[in-house]
Amino acid sequence: MKVGIIGATGYGGLELIRLLHTHPEVEKIELFTSSDEGTIFSSRFGHLFTIHDNSLKKIDQETLAEFDVVFTSTPTGVTSTLLPPLVGSGPKLIDLSGDYRLKQPDLYKQWYKKDPAPFDLLQESVYGLTEWNEKQIKEARIIANPGCYPTAVLLSILPFIKENLIDPNLLIIDAKSGISGAGNKPSQSTHFSETNENFSIYKVNEHQHIPEIEQAIQQFTGIDTNITFNTHLVPMTRGILSTTYTPVASGVTTDQLYECLVETYKNDSFVRVINGASSFGTSRVKGSNYCDITVKLDERTNRVTIVSVIDNLVKGAAGQAIQNMNVQFGLPQSYGLDVVPLFI
Repeated sequence: MKVGIIGATGYGGLELIRLLHTHPEVEKIELFTSSDEGTIFSSRFGHLFTIHDNSLKKIDQETLAEFDVVFTSTPTGVTSTLLPPLVGSGPKLIDLSGDYRLKQPDLYKQWYKKDPAPFDLLQESVYGLTEWNEKQIKEARIIANPGCYPTAVLLSILPFIKENLIDPNLLIIDAKSGISGAGNKPSQSTHFSETNENFSIYKVNEHQHIPEIEQAIQQFTGIDTNITFNTHLVPMTRGILSTTYTPVASGVTTDQLYECLVETYKNDSFVRVINGASSFGTSRVKGSNYCDITVKLDERTNRVTIVSVIDNLVKGAAGQAIQNMNVQFGLPQSYGLDVVPLFI
């Protein structure tokens, strides 16, 4: 397979290169840029010396049409105009930005403050939450790879909503991410002096992933709801920990909740259900495509605590994108992703 990556200089793009390098069906990886044409990639990223010494290529529609799949790992607002000429030209398109996730253009404008992609492509794009949308992903021409926060949240709560075990109208979700989730462009909020020894909340009740999570809940369970969702920045590089608090239906037990997760994901090797964890952290999935989930009911309050952890750059971005590519081409989902987590 020939794979093209647009936006390889970002953290998501770098993870695509790392994982695709060991993919048994990928023969060629080419990197495309809008500004650094001709730059030897390994001269900017020394860890790729002798591994990827090719030069960055100019974004060219005719050249890209010759590839089997093109990943776009660009800032939000870029692919809304970049991808339309490529749709149907040959390659499968997997977009890691947020430009094709929301079906309603007005919602995109409201939450992203940018002009949306063409309406027909928004309707055609397939939401790439692999474990929940495999059938549609197989046939998709353009995949909207989910956001990192929504991936962690949705994988952990969708089974319970679908089986009517929790109250979907009282979902309080508290999520925490490492700094790499903000990308590699320097800013005051990600400056070492601002983030070191500092644990902060940001975009209070205004995070752009709120409508994405609500839309996916409706898509996969048929339930319309409004969530309370807030995000926090943790002074670490990788990882997301999502904690959801919600009342359970009458008579529901911890065992029922655990069995619901096990039954839902019994055929999904990248979701691991952990029973009775007393401590639970992001280091258990670092560098891997796993999503680990644990759940515990507080019988005193009749509320459940649902916790999930992912690596935001892998299962939350590049890993899930490759998993979707594997589904599209009828390959084992583990191809390129069969790596052991880096515990330390």
